[in-house]
Amino acid sequence: MAALNEEARQAASDILFDAWTKGAVIAALPDEFRPRTREEGYAIQALLEPRFRAPLWGWKIAATSKAGQAHIGVDGPLAGRIFAERVLPDGGIVPPGVNRMAVAEVEFAFRMGRDLPPRATPYGVDEVLDAVQSLHVGIEVPDSRYLDFVTAGGPQLIADNACAHYFVCGPATDVDWRAIDLAAHPVRGVVEGRYEREGVGANALGDPRVALAWLANELSGLGITLAAGQTVTTGTCVTPLEIQPGDVVTADLGAIGRATTLFAK
Repeated sequence: MAALNEEARQAASDILFDAWTKGAVIAALPDEFRPRTREEGYAIQALLEPRFRAPLWGWKIAATSKAGQAHIGVDGPLAGRIFAERVLPDGGIVPPGVNRMAVAEVEFAFRMGRDLPPRATPYGVDEVLDAVQSLHVGIEVPDSRYLDFVTAGGPQLIADNACAHYFVCGPATDVDWRAIDLAAHPVRGVVEGRYEREGVGANALGDPRVALAWLANELSGLGITLAAGQTVTTGTCVTPLEIQPGDVVTADLGAIGRATTLFAK
């Protein structure tokens, strides 16, 4: 089938953005607008940026564990954009509304201190870490615009911004995080008064630092700069926390810090 032209990509973006803003779902993109490759998915996703006034805040990585990949039927991670209008501070309130995924995810988030522009050779982990300004605790609140996101497939999920929805960002840690083995670092997610779960940094693509390098190289391959000031959240380190309206969720990274959010009723 022929590659999607500009009009088809824009039509797909319009459908997904309309569903996002209305809290609606679709079964799938119409066949004539449906991306068949990751590249087409990213081209549709990119059309979200002009819809927001603020500069792009950062990036997320979906499906950084084998279990997460199996859950949504993909064979590798997916990158999505985080928009400033959808970022909440530590202690912020996630607005009420329809959220079919209804989970919160505990994550390591890296804020970049300098640009990593596209290039022919891959970035190494140490090279990417050298460009990092600060480390933060993050809580991602994903969602999908597909009625059955499990069977939508990678290209459609990428077009749908890799299930991005809201993101809660804690303050920069004041500990020497570069001296910590983040892969072995314990992680805890708490739904206040109901339950908690434990995990480890290695649940994010084997190491949150490796996940960050994956994102830098994924963008490089797409001709996109990972820019100074942008923040990358590197995937959940605990089994996603099922949430209900009124829940208070805390992401606890021990010495690195904590972040908390309330889900409005």
